Amino acid sequence: MLKIESLSFSYGKTKVLDDVTLSIPDRAVFGLLGPNGAGKTTLISILSGLRRPAAGRVEGDSRNIGLVPQELAFYPMLTARENLRFFGGVQNLGGARLRERLEAVVAFARLDGVLDRRAAELSGGLKRRLNLAIGLLTEPDLVLLDEPTVGVDPQSRAFLLESIGAMRSPARHILYTSHYMEEVQAICDHVAIIDAGRVLAAGPLAAVLGGAASLEEVFLGLTNRRLRD
Repeated sequence: MLKIESLSFSYGKTKVLDDVTLSIPDRAVFGLLGPNGAGKTTLISILSGLRRPAAGRVEGDSRNIGLVPQELAFYPMLTARENLRFFGGVQNLGGARLRERLEAVVAFARLDGVLDRRAAELSGGLKRRLNLAIGLLTEPDLVLLDEPTVGVDPQSRAFLLESIGAMRSPARHILYTSHYMEEVQAICDHVAIIDAGRVLAAGPLAAVLGGAASLEEVFLGLTNRRLRD
């Protein structure tokens, strides 16, 4: 279990995360759902070590982190193969191990036919697949996925969601952030709804739904209640 306890973070006087507490189980896809500006990316940045919280802590045994950011994080002038080799080398992969991991992530993301094309020339869906493949190079036990399907066509979105679901493992934590509620409902086992830096609900998907037809219905009910309060 990866535990996030009482995390807070501010940009100047603006509080972005406000006493966030969550438990992220292994062998599951944990969905962090909320609108733009809810604090999802900030939480990802803290978990990946890019930012330090003002208060709170993260407890767990995940040491090997794979970050798939919302922005495309590769070099457009390089080919897909060159990007994978470069980022593998940056993460201390080399020799037979690098070849093994390249083969594995290329097969997983189905990039075989585009390895020698410049990344800038790839379609939006293929760019997202390359972004995902780079994040999985080190075979991470904590995978942080920040809006990984933004700007892709329905077919590519379906492939990415299927691939993310296939990453479940007893030794892996997967945190998936999105503002697409139907995606979270489709692939996540556990869910947290966050708005304005606060957790409004968290738990197994069925418990959060609580008989509602959709997460959108739950989200609207919670946010409306928060505004009234």
